[in-house]
Amino acid sequence: METIFLGTSSGTPTKTRNVSAYAVSEEQSKGWYLIDCGEGTQHRILHAPVSLLNLRAIFITHVHGDHCYGLPGLVASAGMLGRTAPLIIVAPKGIQELMQAVMINTDLHIGYEITYVLPEDGMEVFQGASTSVSAIALSHRVESYGYKFTEINVESTLDTIKLEELGIEKGPLWGKLKKGEIVQLENGNKLYGADFLSVARKPRSIVVCGDNDTPELLAEACVDADVLIHESTYTEDVLLQVGPSVQHCSAERLGKFAERVGVKNLVLTHFSARYSDNENAKVSVNMIRNEAKQHYSGNLILAEDLGVYELNRRSEYVSLKY
Repeated sequence: METIFLGTSSGTPTKTRNVSAYAVSEEQSKGWYLIDCGEGTQHRILHAPVSLLNLRAIFITHVHGDHCYGLPGLVASAGMLGRTAPLIIVAPKGIQELMQAVMINTDLHIGYEITYVLPEDGMEVFQGASTSVSAIALSHRVESYGYKFTEINVESTLDTIKLEELGIEKGPLWGKLKKGEIVQLENGNKLYGADFLSVARKPRSIVVCGDNDTPELLAEACVDADVLIHESTYTEDVLLQVGPSVQHCSAERLGKFAERVGVKNLVLTHFSARYSDNENAKVSVNMIRNEAKQHYSGNLILAEDLGVYELNRRSEYVSLKY
């Protein structure tokens, strides 16, 4: 499973960061999923190893513009590129109405079907051949969600010792049992593949969040999650200055939560434009990093636009270069 960060700024873009958008890619296919679609996302995609023709589904966390204003243009471009496969858009109330208004008032015809799904807390909102996606309700000024991407159909191992003890020698029967099939022996007895299979490893999972001022809402989802990607818009002192009405999260609060629930990989993103990427600036994004590190001892990552990370089969979250 790979994650591509297409936009990591909050509110407005900066010279180095676009507004929110993230991609999660399947391991053994070209299929991928888009989470949020801020303005300019389709241009960022041109610099990433993904194609709109292989996009499986879009998941919008909430209706604020820095998370969805790029959606009409992206949908239009997919049609102009020749997309014909249906597309699922999982999004809170308001996104379907926005898209329909744009399509009517701009005479947009895309050439493929869009199905809209309204998420609810705990709901499985999508299931593909290798990925299941569930929604987690968050706390923000408007309805906001996180999405948990969980690997399904994890490869199984065959208990060959048990088969040998039963006198079943290596051969075609092993292959059928490995596929989970039922086989009949010459003596009339049946062997069931499920009785000889065990999962080789735990399914990998990634939680990608919208805006949220209460990380504790993710406690259950993070119990077995390998990666948490969460907004860290401010440092704690700035969050206290702007006040609770913004309903965002600080690096301190997020770091404390991730440490408490034991998340191995924590990715901070959605940084206020006031934090410069210049390390020598008076207000630098490193202030967010340093604050989180005071409270979190796991693998801490500050997301950067077009950064690519792989969650490998050992549950290691490592940077890739394309």
